[in-house]
Amino acid sequence: MSLRICILETDILRPELVDQYQGYGQMFQRLFSQQPIAAEFTVYNVMQGEYPSDELSFDAYLVTGSKADSFGTDPWIQTLKTYLLSRYERGDKLLGVCFGHQLLALLLGGKSERATQGWGVGTHNYKLAAKAPWMSPVREELTLLISHQDQVTALPENATVIASSDFCPYAAYHINDQVLCFQGHPEFIHDYSRALLEIRQQHLGEQVYQKGVASLAHEHHGATVAEWMMRFVAHKPKAKSV
Repeated sequence: MSLRICILETDILRPELVDQYQGYGQMFQRLFSQQPIAAEFTVYNVMQGEYPSDELSFDAYLVTGSKADSFGTDPWIQTLKTYLLSRYERGDKLLGVCFGHQLLALLLGGKSERATQGWGVGTHNYKLAAKAPWMSPVREELTLLISHQDQVTALPENATVIASSDFCPYAAYHINDQVLCFQGHPEFIHDYSRALLEIRQQHLGEQVYQKGVASLAHEHHGATVAEWMMRFVAHKPKAKSV
């Protein structure tokens, strides 16, 4: 039976990118459709006030990336935080990427803020700090496409770091078998990252821009992270013996 995933889309792409890439929900659907675990997806754009009706149930809820700040005060962000906290308290599985990664950390007792390290762009390498049954295929290191100027700077009390680097110490974490989040973008492809770099070139500064463009020569492990996510959702922890 296919997993049922609710994608909570937290952005609307820039007009010049919409025709080719549609939106983050579509990007995730394309990525997950290539994974060995079957899944069905429904996308709701929460910026526009779209949410699933109460009678619908999903195996997991995925919060996408966004141009917005996770610590922002926009009404739609406050509504999303209330909704996610409710889902968490019900025991639902939650997935977060970039903005979603930061928002869930903030919501569950951690901290996210503008990073003193500045912008992270292009491809970035992480060391893996933990192993779990759903982290298959096994990797010793992880490379992901990134685009962020905010970071998680303190994790929720019960979170476990999965991936880290000097630039981004809390690049991925999980909370038991319920929450799994990544700062990097498994759904990105090189062409999309290149387009974002072009759009932000002046804002980034020439040094950061050139370094980001050069890093796109390297492959990334977005497909691996997508498989980990689906295995995490499908994973049923063993019952503790009495």
